[in-house]
Amino acid sequence: MKEALRSNMFLVILFLIIGIVIAVELINNKSSEKQIVVKPETPDSTWVAPSLFSDQLTQGKQREMVIYGQELITNTAKYLGPHGSVSQITNGMNCQNCHLDAGTRPWGNNYSAVYSTYPKFRARSGTIENIYKRVNDCFERSLNGKPLDTASYEMQSIYTYLKWLGQDVSKGKKPHSAGLATLAFMDRAADPQKGKIIYTNSCQSCHGQNGEGVPNPDGITFIYPPLWGDQSYNDGAGLYRITKFSSFVKSNMPFNQATHRSPKLTDEEAWDVAAFVNSQLRPHKDQSKDWVDISQKSVDEPFGPYVDGFSEAQHKYGPFKPIQGARKAKAANKNIAK
Repeated sequence: MKEALRSNMFLVILFLIIGIVIAVELINNKSSEKQIVVKPETPDSTWVAPSLFSDQLTQGKQREMVIYGQELITNTAKYLGPHGSVSQITNGMNCQNCHLDAGTRPWGNNYSAVYSTYPKFRARSGTIENIYKRVNDCFERSLNGKPLDTASYEMQSIYTYLKWLGQDVSKGKKPHSAGLATLAFMDRAADPQKGKIIYTNSCQSCHGQNGEGVPNPDGITFIYPPLWGDQSYNDGAGLYRITKFSSFVKSNMPFNQATHRSPKLTDEEAWDVAAFVNSQLRPHKDQSKDWVDISQKSVDEPFGPYVDGFSEAQHKYGPFKPIQGARKAKAANKNIAK
């Protein structure tokens, strides 16, 4: 009798232990499921900009130049704009209007790959360009100004800042999230009239009814930059190419609302608003020396001549798939001929 009781008690205890183990496992699994649901998204990028707050190795003169270089990118007009304290050679916009967060935001036209990929050949100039040339391209095009003296303390500080930003990027490498996330081509041309509606609903509150931007009360720079008109980027700037502008808008606009992972506009809306903005009047830059080899022009290069037979309007607004297809076919025929 006692043996039977002991045996039954053992079985009861065993079943209790098994039940507890199963219950704990179920609770853990349920907890894990909840954690997966509420787990925050991973960062946009594998590249994270270095921070001067944690960088204790950059000291002395170099640190001063990194800080000043960052300041020049952030508040370019304060030093080099129409009322600049150092020189008056740009239009009143700041470098970080196009390179967000002083060139550190993932998919915000950041500078992560500048030091790692320059010097490099660029088809637009037909030459091997160094960082100084690339910076001055922005000064002459996006800032519609004059080139900065490469020996100046300002240029050397910008160079030092760009080098410091890319210190952990291997030479020749381009980190994930560098520059912009290019949008897929549409099957139609981008439509400025549709873009005007999008601009009115999503952009006008910051950039103004006439694209004039919002001036800072100090009269030196802008709170929100002008998107067209005399004080905006000229037609030689990278953002005047619709592929660049639409990609920038999709990942970053409306400002501080959209992100690459959580955009506010659809691809088509980004293409159309880019078409509207770039159809407005702005300063012209002499580009007669650009594209020594015109066969190397980008599909969205808005000014002729071209070698592919497509119109200037189609190169500016699309559709780009036929242009791209014709180029691939031509390249394939060349390979067959070889």
